[in-house]
Amino acid sequence: MLLASEGRPFPRPALDAAASLVADGGHVYVFAVVRVWGTSFGFPNPGLLPTKREWDTHREVVTDAVKALRKRGVEADGRVVATRKATKRIVGEAARLGCQAIVMPADPPRNRFLGDLMWSQEAHRVRRRAKVPVHLVEPS
Repeated sequence: MLLASEGRPFPRPALDAAASLVADGGHVYVFAVVRVWGTSFGFPNPGLLPTKREWDTHREVVTDAVKALRKRGVEADGRVVATRKATKRIVGEAARLGCQAIVMPADPPRNRFLGDLMWSQEAHRVRRRAKVPVHLVEPS
């Protein structure tokens, strides 16, 4: 099971969904993406990379999620990566780890054209591209 985020914290319902979907003896991989803002004229630019504060914030989010899952008796570990293409990294990580499903916190879906321009709609792009079931947890 992959519990993934494009940068937002993991709400309690997402943690509950991941814990309930994992089978006895299963493992939850907590995965967060730190956004790289782009390139400058085709070359990497250090000003567009994540700051130390962004890295620390995302590591804390992953650490908190792992602790919450372990309190529920679920084996878990986590990882944070930086990328411009969150969908590709999340789907690739699920395939690399051999995950049977992905759980992600998500905003309600938007118009497809506008949604493809918004970072907050990353979970819906993951759902369209993943080869495993994707469970989106929207705020209630």
